[in-house]
Amino acid sequence: MNDLKSKVAYLQGLSAGLDVSAESKEGKLLQGIIEVLDEFAESVGDLEEAQEQLEDYLDSIDEDLYHLEDEIYESDDMDACGEEYIEVDCPGCGETVCFDADIVDDDDVVEVTCPNCDEVVFINDDTHQAADEPEMLLGKVSSDAKDADEDI
Repeated sequence: MNDLKSKVAYLQGLSAGLDVSAESKEGKLLQGIIEVLDEFAESVGDLEEAQEQLEDYLDSIDEDLYHLEDEIYESDDMDACGEEYIEVDCPGCGETVCFDADIVDDDDVVEVTCPNCDEVVFINDDTHQAADEPEMLLGKVSSDAKDADEDI
């Protein structure tokens, strides 16, 4: 901002030194241009100041969010009861899907689906197949499809 203001001040001094009459057409035009440039320089200075304030505010929000994420994810890693979570990468979209490890020991067959693309990423049947092993999961889906066809 100081650079723009100093350049406008230089132009003001230069126009005063040219001995151009303020009453002439050229003098009025030159004076008007310099006034507009001065207003632009002030506006740019105000914008720069506001931008700096916004950046400072954003940095403080980012730092607060970082501390909050640390607190939240630290408590998510290990629950108060000691429950652990299993992570599986979805073969469809690549999203990491986390679910409770107790699902593996559940007596009922449970399918875990990706929240992004709804693809099955884990089935807790006897083979405990996960989507990380796509050939095994595809084999299971194929045999399920055959069983469904036979039932018809």
